[in-house]
Amino acid sequence: MENMKWIVLGIAILMYAFVIVFQDKKIWFTTIAAVLVIIFGMIFPGAVFDLPEDVMASVSSVPAHLYAFTHSFTDIINWNVLMIYIGSMIIAALFIYSNVPARIADNIVAHSKSTGFAIIAILAMTGIISIFVENVATVLVMAPIALALCKKLKINPTFFMIGLAVMSNLEGTATLVGDPPSMIFASYAGYNFNDFFVHQGTLSIFFIVQAGMIAGCIFFYFYFARQSKDKVSVDREKVISWFPLALLLAMIFGLAGVSFIHTSFEYTSGLYVLALGIIGVLWYFFLQKKTKDETKKLVKELDWETIFFLIGIFIVIGAIQETGLLEDLAQFLAKITGGSKFAGFMIILIVSVVISGFVDNVPYIIAMLPVASSMAITMNLKPELYMFALLIGSCLGGNLTPFGASANIVAMGIVKKEGYPMKFSGWLKVGVPFTVITTGVAAVVLWLLWA
Repeated sequence: MENMKWIVLGIAILMYAFVIVFQDKKIWFTTIAAVLVIIFGMIFPGAVFDLPEDVMASVSSVPAHLYAFTHSFTDIINWNVLMIYIGSMIIAALFIYSNVPARIADNIVAHSKSTGFAIIAILAMTGIISIFVENVATVLVMAPIALALCKKLKINPTFFMIGLAVMSNLEGTATLVGDPPSMIFASYAGYNFNDFFVHQGTLSIFFIVQAGMIAGCIFFYFYFARQSKDKVSVDREKVISWFPLALLLAMIFGLAGVSFIHTSFEYTSGLYVLALGIIGVLWYFFLQKKTKDETKKLVKELDWETIFFLIGIFIVIGAIQETGLLEDLAQFLAKITGGSKFAGFMIILIVSVVISGFVDNVPYIIAMLPVASSMAITMNLKPELYMFALLIGSCLGGNLTPFGASANIVAMGIVKKEGYPMKFSGWLKVGVPFTVITTGVAAVVLWLLWA
């Protein structure tokens, strides 16, 4: 058992190394690692995954050598999270298609007293949309508006595009449906939609992130508020349909309602959001009179890569957890902090920011959530203090570098096409101070609420 623990750790380390070096092939490496873990679990029953008593006593319908396989696909993979992600991606794609976000942004520009304030308002709106829509999709929705505005002002759109990316990354942390890391956190911590707002009578992660957003808007004020004293007219986008907005609102309020339903059935919220997504696809095909190829294209262009990536990661991290490696790491971190609550808080926060500036935060969060929770429990603290620090640091840390998050890469590609290639140093001029300020403010609020 002890030897198998280190074999599983070796597989995980190699998987992460290859994922970091070969980002475009990451699904291959997570899949191979998951398959290896399952194979070892089947060859050595009980060495990788804990065997229930009925399986050990050979009275279960599942033989011991097959338990690793069935356990991985029925218990370890969080299908509820995956269904929420698929459904919300479909709704987000239809929301973009509807032109509603563009119309809202146009109205913001039309009603702002100056272009500079319009830019700040658009950045704030980008964050608000990203609360419910995937970050990359949010950037793609808002980019045309930002570029059109910059062309009329005859200014370099680089900083504006960086603003869209970092604001979307920031607010994606705020709710259960905002981004995969939030869904993963909710899965591990047992949080429902409403718990992101208030948990155990205390303001939760949503309001902590809003403190960071306010700080971010103030930060960008000094970049854009004085760009122009004049107003710029825009051609308002025509709304194709309001139905995707209705689906989005149904998802938000429906998830809030499902949070109050207490049932042993664990897939209620996932099936609900997935059903809304399917309704959206049917609406797109029948009522919008799209061809089969157009409908297939809509579904095909969803972020399936992340779905399959998460499946592999769930299995590998599940094996790491059941072998006891995460408990060992939690005890080690608790020792090096000397039992200091503040030292533990800062270590998790700073390490998360730095690592997520260079590495995909999804596998990092999956690996570290049990560590942060165990570490807090070992030190007799509320688990939320360290888990929220992990979530904030890893999500906001993605703003640190131009390749810290997918939205950043998309933003760089857009400005490059416009003839403004973005240098690494150019991103750091905005990304570093923005990350430090927003993370610092959010961390202070988190400490005041949960320490």
